[in-house]
Amino acid sequence: MGPSSLVPAAKAGALAAFLVAAGTAHFVVPGHYQRIVPGLLGDAEPWVRWSGVAEIGCAALVAHPRTRRPGAWLAVALFVAVFPANVQMALDGGIAGEPFPLGSPVVAWLRLPLQIPLILWARGVAVSGRRAAAAPSAPSETRASPGRHASRGDRVGP
Repeated sequence: MGPSSLVPAAKAGALAAFLVAAGTAHFVVPGHYQRIVPGLLGDAEPWVRWSGVAEIGCAALVAHPRTRRPGAWLAVALFVAVFPANVQMALDGGIAGEPFPLGSPVVAWLRLPLQIPLILWARGVAVSGRRAAAAPSAPSETRASPGRHASRGDRVGP
């Protein structure tokens, strides 16, 4: 891994860590999430459980270079899919009965535009994965022994 791939790898690693933390929170404090699932979706418990599984699954895909691009695109889709719950939280004025910041109507409304950087972050990881996959590898330098031409087997270096 060269220096040019460290920044995209770090962004992907951070996204994977964020997704694991968010997904895990769906199992640790499911009540917070269940209260913001829009009522028209019915029983909130399976929606919370499966969205947590989806976040952890996306994290696993993003963490591995071979599956990073599809995992990041799935994370984009997931961030878009859960947006209605954030809207519901804002419409409800925060999470009822919770202390600041979860119970704050102002924070609930200010949280809505924060979904945009999450979507752009995941999209950036997906796009950087495409660039890395499309970049041709540098041809290896060769060195010929005295009196003969270089061949594929004569690699430069130790």
